[in-house]
Amino acid sequence: MQRRCSVSDARVSLGKTGEDLAVAELERRGYEILARRYRRRGGEIDIIARDRETTVFVEVKTRENGEFGDGWEAVRGWKQRRMAGVAMDYAARNGLIDTRCRFDVVSIQFGSDGPAIEVYQNAFDAASR
Repeated sequence: MQRRCSVSDARVSLGKTGEDLAVAELERRGYEILARRYRRRGGEIDIIARDRETTVFVEVKTRENGEFGDGWEAVRGWKQRRMAGVAMDYAARNGLIDTRCRFDVVSIQFGSDGPAIEVYQNAFDAASR
């Protein structure tokens, strides 16, 4: 009996591909990847990295087409608050409370020419959330 791929399977696969591309791009830019898919009660952070002395919490948004806009546009309000809470958990568990941190968004748009990757550094400020 063959199993059919559902829309959810396709989305999971697209998300995993996007995260892999994001990791490669961040590493190319000199980031050190500390964790992937850091999950805690209340949310998940796709990638946690270090960029020099700064801990970076990264949300990856992958789109197959531009129908729903750029991926970074989807990281607003409640998503920012959720990421900030999970980031605080990570910082507390890893002794990073008094260190610099920032929130980046990696937007990946698949098109006929392949993936276009944009890294939005300091995409939002957790203090204003």
